[in-house]
Amino acid sequence: METHYLPQRGIVLAATPLGNVGDASARLVHALEHADVIAAEDTRRTRNLASALGANIAGKVVSNFDHNEDKRVSELIDIARTSVVLVVTDAGMPLVSDPGHSLVAAAHGAGIPVTCLPGPSAVTTALALSGLGVGRFIFDGFAPRKPGARAAWLESLKNEKRAVCFFESPHRLEATLTEAAEILGQRQAAVCRELTKTYEEVKRGTLAELAEWSAEGVRGEVTVVIDGGIESAEPEDVLALVQQRVDDGMRPKDAVKEVAKSAGIKSGELYDAFIAARSF
Repeated sequence: METHYLPQRGIVLAATPLGNVGDASARLVHALEHADVIAAEDTRRTRNLASALGANIAGKVVSNFDHNEDKRVSELIDIARTSVVLVVTDAGMPLVSDPGHSLVAAAHGAGIPVTCLPGPSAVTTALALSGLGVGRFIFDGFAPRKPGARAAWLESLKNEKRAVCFFESPHRLEATLTEAAEILGQRQAAVCRELTKTYEEVKRGTLAELAEWSAEGVRGEVTVVIDGGIESAEPEDVLALVQQRVDDGMRPKDAVKEVAKSAGIKSGELYDAFIAARSF
């Protein structure tokens, strides 16, 4: 079985470690060594990563970041017609709040092959670590910086039943969580910071509790997961949410407690309704 396959030409997107270089795939190492051109968000960081992985880059390394990506597209598309262009960002998967969209869209439009080397992602890592009901979720990139835009964004989440995952600056985290608590109420959430790194931390609680915790100051790269909203406060209307959490591996009592807290329902009433529904 071929384990290090690279196409003969086209665009290859590759996920890079979030922090722990041990998460790099063997395919990434092979691609760094054999790609004709490497389009990197930060050329220095990519060369440092290659060095840490013991990969000897033979191809040309060019910058491809937010402010020059559109100008770089035509050049890279021309190269990709006959050669391999490897696209990497500083950490995680290209295009997920990182450069790469313009190039991939242009490649598809030009009929140039596009493939991906799967790997680390802060989004899926945070979702898995959150312990929330994330069977259905949305990803919203970075939270809006300006207060007005942030408030409007949070208002749009009031009736969102899916979990929401987003990135936030540690300097704005307290303000975002405080406003989220005011608009979204007592929803459960998780703040995941420095994922895969030495000081990785996952803090769970209500939005208000997390806002209070973050007031002490938070450092590092932050990914936030907020539980989905519940429109109705009737036990029968939220049984599916309880069942979803149970299906995801939670104990029934824990699932009931979490959903009841978000919905403003007494845990005992919801538990009785859940058991009764399961008896049929």
